[in-house]
Amino acid sequence: MTQLYKEDGTVVPVTAVLALPNVVTQVKSADTKDGYNAVQVGFGVDKKPGKSKSGHLKDLPIVKTVREFRLAGQEAAGVKRGDVITVEVFAEGDAVTVTGQSKGKGFQGVVKRHGFHGQNSSHGHKDQERMPGSIGAGGVQRVFKGRRMAGHMGDEQVTVAGLQIVAVEPEKNILYVKGAVPGARHSLVMIYGSGEIVIKKEEITKETPVEKTAETPVAEVKIEAKGEVAAETKAEAAVETAPVEENKVEETKE
Repeated sequence: MTQLYKEDGTVVPVTAVLALPNVVTQVKSADTKDGYNAVQVGFGVDKKPGKSKSGHLKDLPIVKTVREFRLAGQEAAGVKRGDVITVEVFAEGDAVTVTGQSKGKGFQGVVKRHGFHGQNSSHGHKDQERMPGSIGAGGVQRVFKGRRMAGHMGDEQVTVAGLQIVAVEPEKNILYVKGAVPGARHSLVMIYGSGEIVIKKEEITKETPVEKTAETPVAEVKIEAKGEVAAETKAEAAVETAPVEENKVEETKE
């Protein structure tokens, strides 16, 4: 995380995420043999693609990851193969939901994993300060599924709602999200926000390489129609935490 300063001097804790352009690799429709409406989006650069991927992405950049997102009962109006989706789908002040893979914390006890308060350290509670205690009567000779016990913690999908876009830098493809987002630095996350999909006018071809940094894959965007109004859509971008220039923000210790 880092922080930004508003014009009135207020300090806002933010997470800088890099959402590079996405390429629409396929558009599916319910009228075709596919039988449903969806948009397939690709990002990243695959240096050693297989024959099937090379054939599927003919005349397009060979992307590393391809994701398909179904539309809510409507076709992707105005979206066609080869289009590019950018961070312009978001604007300052948008309310977003972020989904990512949380940090793995290994095997942990019930105090850290589930927030148990533990036992007293006196009055016959020797070596029981962080023990889980009884798990129930022995009438059923097994442990019920879902019982809160010690075990693997983290490394699972986590969704955080109620976050806000503080700033957008289209020229750098960077989003500043207020607060913390799930996942480690440089991990892949998905940002959901309501807004109209913005498609660049030019099409991308195989000869037009997708912009990519040495350590960050291209972003991913989900298009999902909302209700019966085509203009009201949802955008979802798979993004990565990105380093931020020192003249823009000031690093803080976590």
